[in-house]
Parts: sequence; C-alpha cells; structure tokens
Amino acid sequence: MKICIYGAGAIGGYLGVQLARAGVDVSLVARGAHLAAMRANGLKLLIGGEERIVHPRCTDNPSELGPQDFVIICLKAHSITGVLEQMQPLLGPHTRIVTAVNGIPYWYFHKHGGALEGSTLESIDPGGRQWRELTPQRAIGFIVYPATEIEAPGVIRHVYGDRFPLGEPSGEITEDVQRLSDVFVKAGMQAPVLDRIRDEIWLKLWGNVCLNPISALTHATLDVICSDPATRALSKAIMLEAQTIAEKFGARLVQDNGPYSDIYSREISDLNGHVSDCATESR
Repeated sequence: MKICIYGAGAIGGYLGVQLARAGVDVSLVARGAHLAAMRANGLKLLIGGEERIVHPRCTDNPSELGPQDFVIICLKAHSITGVLEQMQPLLGPHTRIVTAVNGIPYWYFHKHGGALEGSTLESIDPGGRQWRELTPQRAIGFIVYPATEIEAPGVIRHVYGDRFPLGEPSGEITEDVQRLSDVFVKAGMQAPVLDRIRDEIWLKLWGNVCLNPISALTHATLDVICSDPATRALSKAIMLEAQTIAEKFGARLVQDNGPYSDIYSREISDLNGHVSDCATESR
C-alpha cells in the first residue's frame, strides 16, 4: 500500500512514523527546515517515553512520488487550493483522497442527498476547484482527535490521543475504507469506520467552533472556560446554536444509546446544565 501524507507537520508526521513502522510504503510532502531535518536525520516521534525514528521518502516535489493508493491531506484548510496542481501527479485512477482537515470538507454535499446534493461552498472551496480537481468521488472522510506538536524540525511530540474515525460520504463500508482502517489499526491507532461520518465531522467542529475562539480571545485554558460562569454560559449558547445548524443539515450530534455513544460522552457533557468536559479532545 502506498500512502502519501501531504503536509507532514505535527499530525502528518505522527501518522508518517506510525504507518511507516507498520510496513506501509509512506512518503511525506513537507517544506523548509522540517523537510531538511527529516532528510538528514529521519523523522522522530516522541511518544510514551520513547523515541521512534523512521526514514521515509520526504520531498517538496510530489511529482517525484508517482500515483498513490491514498493521499492523506494534513494541510490547513485554507492552504489546499494553492497546491492542487502539485497534487495531480499523486492521483492515479483509483487513488483515494483522505481529508484530515477538521471542519466541513470540500466533498461535504457529495452523496448528501436533498436539495443541496452536489453543492460546493465558496468559503471552503474557492471556485469549486477542489471539487473539480480532487473530485468528491475520491474522498474519504477523516477526523483528527489526537494532539501533537512539532518540538523541533524533524521531531514530533505526541501529547495525547490515537483516534481517527473515517468513513465514506455515502455511508457504505467499502473495501477502500476498510483497508485504510485496518492499516491504521495495525499501526497502533484507532480508526473506526462510521456509516454517518458527517455526524462525527460536526461533533469535532462543535467543540472547535465554541472553545477555540473563546480561548484565543481570552487566553484562557479549557478548564477555566468551562468553569467560569460567563464563559461557560457563552460556550453553551454557541454549542446550542451550532447544534441547531448541524441538525438543519441532517446531522445528529447526540446519540445517547447509539453505536458511538461512548465517543459522544467523552466529547460533551449535558447541554442542559454543564459543559465542563465538552471538549477534552478538541484542540
């Protein structure tokens, strides 16, 4: 299996080390000092009190790599459109695009159904270029929960988490999505295949849209935001508004007795009273 990680920063680097150690043919697209360090010394992951070092192919020129089975995009969302041309050599007839970008992805309304089926969003995909050049048919949904950081060029520190839910936009359990899940599990990570991947996209976004801007504006940490009466009330109001929007598009954020209820219980608390644990994994 050939996997290219496009944007081998903190999360991409973590994935690169874990997948390479599992025997996957991994290549990394990066730039600058981080790329130079990986080329010179390999890619180091600091995790659980140990160092793991791998030496995958690293480049800033994707045309050197050829078609891949999977391309995992770990760029910030606003950066993707600017590298679409460079990505093209990675795309063979059966290449799948894995959008490791928290938030609403370019393919969101592919296989969505209803009046918005096939719609693109200018704020996410300017000019619809991702839809046309990556195509929604290639897409696999993917949510990032772990926290990692670049400690130094070529060195990634794992902070917590190993869960990467994934799923087809259609909700089908295809051979491709199962293969990807299996290789993540082999690499020591959790990759549950969900038949309602959009619910999980909104769940992750639920915490981010609420707590991230409050933290940025107040410089407060999550424990303070969720315990101070004013910011707790604001958090609840934002989450209720986000829930209303999500449900307008058919998403279900709370499944008290559903198959993913254990996931939901870790991400949020009772919206009727408390939000103190609502984003223990949302960064």
